Amino acid sequence: MAYSPPTRRPRGMRCLATATAVLTVLLASMLTAPSPALAESAAPVPGDPLTGSGAVPRTVLTAAQLSSATPTGTVVDSAFALPAEAAPPAHSFEGTLTLNGTAAAGGYRKLKDPNGYSRTEATKHLPPFSATLVQNGSHLIPTVRGLRYTGNTSWNLAVGAGRAWQENGDGGRTRAALPFALVERNANCVHNGVLSFLFNTSSISQVRYQITAETCAYHQFDMWGQVNATYQPATVPGGEAARDAYAAEVADRLPTKPIAQLATDHPGTGVDTSKFGAGITPTALSTYGFYYDGVNYVGGCQTRQGQYPFCGQMLLPSYSTAKSAFAGTALLRLAQRYGTGAADQRLTDLIPETAGRSAWSGVTVDHALDMSTGNYTSAGYETDEAGSTMTDFFLAEPYATKMDKALSFPRKATPGSEWVYHSSDTFLSARAMNNYLQRKAGSDADLFHMLRNEVLTPIGISPDARVSSRTDNRANGVPFGGYGLFWTKDDVAKFAKFLNNDAGAVAGTQVLHPGLLADSMQQNPSQRGATTTGSTPMRYQNGFWGREFTAADNPAYTQPFHVPFMSGYGGITIAMMPNGSTYYYFSDNNEFSWSAAVAESNKLAPMASDGGGVCTPAQLLGNPGFETGTPTPWTASPGVVDDRTSSYPSHTGSWKAWLNGFGRTKNEALAQTVTIPANCTTAALTFHLRIDTAETQPTAYDTLRLDAIEHGTATRLANWSNLDKTGDYQSRTLDLTPYRGTSVTLRFTGAEDHSLQSSFLIDDATVHVY
Repeated sequence: MAYSPPTRRPRGMRCLATATAVLTVLLASMLTAPSPALAESAAPVPGDPLTGSGAVPRTVLTAAQLSSATPTGTVVDSAFALPAEAAPPAHSFEGTLTLNGTAAAGGYRKLKDPNGYSRTEATKHLPPFSATLVQNGSHLIPTVRGLRYTGNTSWNLAVGAGRAWQENGDGGRTRAALPFALVERNANCVHNGVLSFLFNTSSISQVRYQITAETCAYHQFDMWGQVNATYQPATVPGGEAARDAYAAEVADRLPTKPIAQLATDHPGTGVDTSKFGAGITPTALSTYGFYYDGVNYVGGCQTRQGQYPFCGQMLLPSYSTAKSAFAGTALLRLAQRYGTGAADQRLTDLIPETAGRSAWSGVTVDHALDMSTGNYTSAGYETDEAGSTMTDFFLAEPYATKMDKALSFPRKATPGSEWVYHSSDTFLSARAMNNYLQRKAGSDADLFHMLRNEVLTPIGISPDARVSSRTDNRANGVPFGGYGLFWTKDDVAKFAKFLNNDAGAVAGTQVLHPGLLADSMQQNPSQRGATTTGSTPMRYQNGFWGREFTAADNPAYTQPFHVPFMSGYGGITIAMMPNGSTYYYFSDNNEFSWSAAVAESNKLAPMASDGGGVCTPAQLLGNPGFETGTPTPWTASPGVVDDRTSSYPSHTGSWKAWLNGFGRTKNEALAQTVTIPANCTTAALTFHLRIDTAETQPTAYDTLRLDAIEHGTATRLANWSNLDKTGDYQSRTLDLTPYRGTSVTLRFTGAEDHSLQSSFLIDDATVHVY
C-alpha cells in the first residue's frame, strides 16, 4: 500500500481531533457493519486490474498445446509473458500446485559443462516441485518465497510471483505463468526458468516449463518439458496476509525506467547510456541497471529465447557480493548494537573448532573480514582461492567438514599484515560473529536472521532475497557468509541506496555503525583498508572493495576519488559512486568491466574529491531545501519532509523538514552524512530554524538537538527547546572544521513529551567548504 505520512495536529486542536475521531468510530459502529467480503478483501496490487480485451493472437503455448503436447525444445520466452491484450482473470487460484513426474520428464541441452555435472541424471530434470499459491487480482503469489531445500541431489528451488489472465482462445479457463529458478545445491549458481498452465475452479491443464538463462560461469544449459499437474484448491492459512504483503511489496519498489530514459531525464549532460552494460559479452549478461536520483534505470534480461518474461523478478546470485552484503554488513550492525569491539573479537575465543590450532591465535573478526588473517598457502593473487584446499572447502556440505577446511591454512604472516583472498575467511568471520551475537542475545540468535530482521526487511528487500544458503543443505544449517544470497534488481538498488545514499539509516534511525560504514564506503582517507594484490591493486575493508580513480583513468577526473564496490564470481559488480549513483551488472563470463559506467555517472554529477591538492569550494549537502519532495539523500522519520502550508510554510520553496508537532510522546530524526575534504580550511553548516510551541511553562519539555556523529561517536553541536520559540525562521550557523578529512553524520533529533505540541522546522540547510 502507498505510504501516507501521519497528519500533524495544529496547536489547540489535539483534544478536539481526538474526540471527533472517537465519535466517528462510535457512530460508524452503531449505524453500519462492514461487509464480510469487503473486510476480507486484499489491498489491490498497483497496476491492477488488467484492461485488455482478451483478444490475444497466439500460436505458441496454445490451449490445445497445454492440454497435450510433447515439446522437443524451448520456445520464445514471450509465450510465457503477460500479453498486452490480457483480460482480468475469471478464476482465482488458491491452493497447492504440484508438478508430477519431474524426476524423469523433459529435455536437457548442455551448453557448457567442463566439470561434468550433466553426468548426474538428476541434473537434467526438475527437482520435486510443489508450491502453495494465492491470488491477488492478476498476481499469483507463492506463500513461500526464496530458496527452498528440496532434498534433490542437484537442485534446490525458488518460485517467484507470477500472473494470471484471460485469453479468448483458452475456452474460459484462466492462463497463468510463474517464474522459478533452480539453485545449485551447496553453491550459488542460479538458472532462471518460467512455467505456464491453464486452470479453472477445480482443474488444471498440463504445465509447460523451460529454462533458457542462468548466471553461472561453469554450467549452462537449456531445459524444457511438459508434465501433468495436480491442483488442490483450499483456503490457504495466512492467504489474506500474503496478498496484502505482496501488494505492499510492489508498491514499495523503487521507480523504474528503461536505461535509455536516463539521457532524456538529464538532457545536456551528454550521458551515453550505451556505456552501461558495455564491456560484457551480451550473451553472458543476465541484467544490469543504474540507480540515480531516486530512479532505478534498468536494462533488459536477455535469455537464449528473447527477453525473460519476469525481468524485474529474475533471481540473481550473490556470489561474493555476499561478503559485503552479509558478512560485512552484519559487522556494521553488530557494531551499532554492541560497539566497535565486535570487530576486535578473537576467533579463538568464539569458534570452538579453533582449539589446538595455534595458527589462528591473534586473528580477529576484523582480520578475517579483511582477508588478512596471515594464514594461507600462497600469497599469489587468488592462487589459494583456486587451489585444492579451497575447492574442498566449497564442496564440503556438512558444517564440520567445511569448518575443518576453512581452518586448515598454515600461518605465514602476522595477522593484519598481508591480504590474501580467501572465501573461507569470510565463512570464519560470519561464524565468529554469529557466536558473538549468541553471547549477547541468547543461544537462539542467528546472524543472518539478525541481518534479515533488522536490515533487509526494514529497507524493503524482497522475500526472494531474505534467505541464505546454509551448510548441510538444510534451513537450520550454518549460513555460508561469503556467498549464497540472492538478489532482484530492485533489491540491488535498494541495498546500494541504503549504504550509499541513506548512510545506513532507516526512517531516521541509524541501523549500521556510521563510522565503520564510512570506512567501508571509502569516505575516510585515513582508513582505506588492506591493499590488495593483483594487476590493479585496490583496497579491501570489512568485505567491501574500493578502487581509486584519477586523471590517469580519465582527464575529466580533476580530483582523485574512490569507488566502493561489491564484487561477485563470474562477472558481478555493484559500484556505489561518491556522487550518489550506483551501477550494477550480473554476468558469467569472468568479465569485470565498469570503468565506462563511472565516466558516464561523472557526467551526471561530478564525483566528490578524496582530499589532497587544492580545495574546491563547494556545497556538500544533497537536497538542501527538500524540494525533491522526498528525504533522499537525507534519512528521515516518516512524514518529516512536508509541503503543507496551512500551519507552517517553508522558508523558501514548497518543502521543509517538520519534526514533531504531535502533542504526545514522540521522537523524530533527520540526518545526512557528508565527507568534509581535508584540504579545505573552512567548513560550516547553515540552516534556517523555526520553533513553535503550545507549551507555556518555563521548562524545557520538548527538545531538538543536533549531533555530529564520527566513527560511531556522537558529539552534541547544539540544543534547542520549547523555550527557544522563534516566531519565524532564523538562520543558524555551526562550525564543522573539526571534521575536515572525515565523513560525519549530521543528525537532528526532536523529542516531545506527553502533551502540548512543539514543532521544529528546518529548511535551506547547506554545508559550505572553502
